[in-house]
Amino acid sequence: MGTQEHGFNIVNELLNMTLLGTEWVLWLLIVLSVVSVAIGFERLWYFTRQRGLDKETVEQIYSALKARDFKTVAEICNKHPMSLEANITLEGISHRDNGLSSMQEAMNAFLLRKRKYLDRGLVVLSTLGNNAPFIGLFGTVLGIIKAFHDLGSNPAGGATVVMAGISEALVATAVGLLVAIPAVIAFNYFQRQIKVLTTDAQAMVNTMAAGVGEDFRSVNS
Repeated sequence: MGTQEHGFNIVNELLNMTLLGTEWVLWLLIVLSVVSVAIGFERLWYFTRQRGLDKETVEQIYSALKARDFKTVAEICNKHPMSLEANITLEGISHRDNGLSSMQEAMNAFLLRKRKYLDRGLVVLSTLGNNAPFIGLFGTVLGIIKAFHDLGSNPAGGATVVMAGISEALVATAVGLLVAIPAVIAFNYFQRQIKVLTTDAQAMVNTMAAGVGEDFRSVNS
C-alpha cells in the first residue's frame, strides 16, 4: 500500500482558508446590515402605529367601569383599534362574567401573548449589535495574515505590501462597527417603546381593578 508523499498539515490547511482575505467577511457584513435596516424599519412602522390612550379617554373608560357600563367601555375601546390599552381592556371585559380576578388574569395573559409580537426581530438586532464588531475584527485578522503572507511571498515589496494589506483589513473592523452601532441604537429605542407600551397596559389592568371594585363578581349587561 502506497503512502502519501506529503501528509496532512492542519496549519497549512487553515492558512489556505485564511488567505481568502476579507472580501467575503465584508459581503457578510453588508448582508447583515441590510437585515438590520429591514428589521429596524419594520419595527419602527409597527411601533408608530401603536397609539396610546390620552388621559381624557382613560378617564372616560374609568367612569364607565365604575358605572358598570361595559357597553360604553367597549364603544370607547373600539374607537382605538391600534391601542394596546384599548385591546387589553376589551379582553378584560369579555371575561367579566367570572369576576374581577378572571378579568385581571385574562388581561395579563393577553399582555404576555402580545409581548411576543412586541419583541419580534429584536433578538436579531441585539445579536448583530453584540457580534458584528467581532465579525469585523475576524475579517481584520484574516486580512493581516494575508498581508504578511504576501510579504513573505514578495519580500522586495517591503512595508508597502504590508501596509496596503493592513489598511484594507482594517476596513472590516470599521464596517463591523458601522453595522453594530445602528443595531444597538435601534434595539435600545425599541426596548424603550416596549417598556412604555407594557407599562401603560399594566396601568390599564390596575384601572380596571379600581373601576369595577374588589366586590365585583358577575354583571350582565
